[in-house]
Amino acid sequence: MDARRARALILLLAGLSMLGPFAIDTFFPAFPAMAAEFGASPFAMQQTLSVYLIAYACMSLFHGGLSDALGRRPVILVALAGFGLASIGAALAPSLNSLLVFRALQGLTAGAGVIVGRAIVRDCFEGARAQRVMSAISMLFGIAPAVAPIVGGLLLALGWRSSFWFLAALTLVLWIGCWRGLPETHPPSARMPLRWQDWLASYRMLGRDRRFVLLSFAAGANFAALFTYISAAPAFVFDIMGMNERQFGYFFVPVIGGMVLGAFVSGKLAGHAQPEVLLRRAYVLMLSAGLINLAYAALAPEVRWPWAVLPLMGISLGVALAFPILSIRILDLYPERRGSASSLQMFLSLLINASVAGVVAPLVQAKASGLALTALSMTILGWILQSLAERVRPRV
Repeated sequence: MDARRARALILLLAGLSMLGPFAIDTFFPAFPAMAAEFGASPFAMQQTLSVYLIAYACMSLFHGGLSDALGRRPVILVALAGFGLASIGAALAPSLNSLLVFRALQGLTAGAGVIVGRAIVRDCFEGARAQRVMSAISMLFGIAPAVAPIVGGLLLALGWRSSFWFLAALTLVLWIGCWRGLPETHPPSARMPLRWQDWLASYRMLGRDRRFVLLSFAAGANFAALFTYISAAPAFVFDIMGMNERQFGYFFVPVIGGMVLGAFVSGKLAGHAQPEVLLRRAYVLMLSAGLINLAYAALAPEVRWPWAVLPLMGISLGVALAFPILSIRILDLYPERRGSASSLQMFLSLLINASVAGVVAPLVQAKASGLALTALSMTILGWILQSLAERVRPRV
């Protein structure tokens, strides 16, 4: 693939990967307005995120397998159409229950771009170039959680429903871009049969691979350290730091800045530094920043910006350094089943993040020290799982 086509593909795949974060972060500033209209408690509003993530996790098991059987392009196009329709439904929702239904439908379709996109990267690129491409996508992807709440805060002047109309418009742009510019990278000769028995056998084989499972959970635990704060963002920004709806960017920009910088560094060092060395340094950075974050949250008389978010920038930098390396290792375990491997990796990662968003975050979000301790625990868990995976002999 020539350089011009590769750049266009990277931008398109990055755009697809941004859809999930936009579906989460754009409507965060509207939480108080939504709660007021529906008469909902903070816990009930948190379920708009939990329902989305659970549906996302469940359907993530199928996106990759479908792309292995039907091709990458049709799966992405159909999923984008479904997400757009679900976004319109959410914008028109008359009650919290109906909003939850459309949020679930959004979750069922939002993951196709990022899951199938990872398989497309490994279809087209090898070795250090694959790591550079994955890092470039991660860097562009990292912009979304910083931009989304700012956009959501600006759209709030038009009412909370405008966030979902914005998602529908964004999806339309992505659908047109994929229709015109997304190549089919998985030819019919390489496709797997679309049979449930083969599908279940494939996941059974992947699920029995200890190295695969450990690496997938490690990647999920790493991101869960950040997702603890992302899922509790309304409480952290409004209640703990004492900021308002239009100041969401003060929280997200430093955090996502770390992710963008980490992805940039990972891409630049691909082919020059050993992946094992980069991974060790990433965990040292994450653990150090996590300890500093916990110390500040526990000892500071008042938790205030910017000191409350600077350690999170260090954690996000380490997460972004580690992610491309772990993802490529996972996908390379089963080159013939990259779609299914990407799906199951996403599902296992989301099990952790959905648990954090739906169960853990509501329990700890009242105190900065609770959030910090949870984030550090997730980082330690990721480090332990990755270390255990290194001791497992790779599949021959």
